[in-house]
Amino acid sequence: MPKVPLWDLPELPKNQLPPHLHLQKTRVFCNNDAPTHTENIHYSGAYAALGIDNSLRLDEFKKNFKVKVIKLNEDDMEFDLIGIDASIANAFRRILISELPTMAIEKVLVANSSSVVQDEVLAQRLGLIPIRVDPRLFDYMSENDVPNEKNSIVFKLHYKCERGSGERRTVYSHDLKWLPFGSEYVLPTETSSDSTSKPKTYTSFTSSQDSLLEFSNNPITVTPGIIISKLGPGQEIELEAHAVKGLGKTHAKWSPVATSWYRMLPEVILLQDIEDDDAQKLVKKCPVNVFDIEDIGKGRKRATVARPRSCTLCRECIREPGWEEKVALRRVKDHFIFTIESTGALPPEVLFTEAVKILEDKCERVITELS
Repeated sequence: MPKVPLWDLPELPKNQLPPHLHLQKTRVFCNNDAPTHTENIHYSGAYAALGIDNSLRLDEFKKNFKVKVIKLNEDDMEFDLIGIDASIANAFRRILISELPTMAIEKVLVANSSSVVQDEVLAQRLGLIPIRVDPRLFDYMSENDVPNEKNSIVFKLHYKCERGSGERRTVYSHDLKWLPFGSEYVLPTETSSDSTSKPKTYTSFTSSQDSLLEFSNNPITVTPGIIISKLGPGQEIELEAHAVKGLGKTHAKWSPVATSWYRMLPEVILLQDIEDDDAQKLVKKCPVNVFDIEDIGKGRKRATVARPRSCTLCRECIREPGWEEKVALRRVKDHFIFTIESTGALPPEVLFTEAVKILEDKCERVITELS
């Protein structure tokens, strides 16, 4: 690279970094051997020699921060978080996985189980079945609390494969029946001689849950189609399953998301025109069809970047010698593609809104402690 005298260098706009430093600050360079410039530069005096203040300013953050919803349906949501640090995106991910409450089966009372599945394995499988109910309508239950209509949900499962049927039967999650009046199993310590009084059960519901406004037209169900067990002729399962409110950091069965993840926005740049045979070769290199070919006339063709968002940065396009001078792969450090897969308890957009509230509460507690 030829040396340029200092007085011949172009003047830079005030309070702006040179282009190469700006790229190093805002992009991760995905080279053939390894990524570079992966660190985030937060130190306020990092560019003091250039007369540039690198401090975080609230007004700039408000100006740059954006949320763009890309895809939204009943179970999945994909959106872009623009203008934030990776630590904030990771905080949302961790909160979604471990700190949003849901209802999950915690206690299983087995009256009869002659299937090949052990009782403890059966209880584990029941606990992982997502319950479609808003957990915000229920209270947490401590060890000293009595199960009632505000902190518990009771399901009943009774399935039998007749001995003469000659075939195996499959028990599914939708065979669980909601008991709005609570448990039907009488406590073994109940020895009341008064036949007029109602015997005590494992729950103490003062009213039926379906009489409550929240559930009168919206019965509590579970995600259907999940296999619980398979029964042979003569085998039977009869049990009660009691669900309570909990957090994913206690057990994964209380996590409201099947998964939640993010990735930095890929950036694919063609450093020079790639035409004809090289264009065809580039298109065939990419396994996710990031590149396309356009006709530029006179029988000539040129490669273009058609779907940069689909790039997984597998680096197949730059793996061979000489291609790093033609194609540049980068990631934008402050632009995250965020995906939420809900288990069904709450819609994904509600889950993210609740995660924002929890992060806000955490920040307020820190400010209160420091003030």
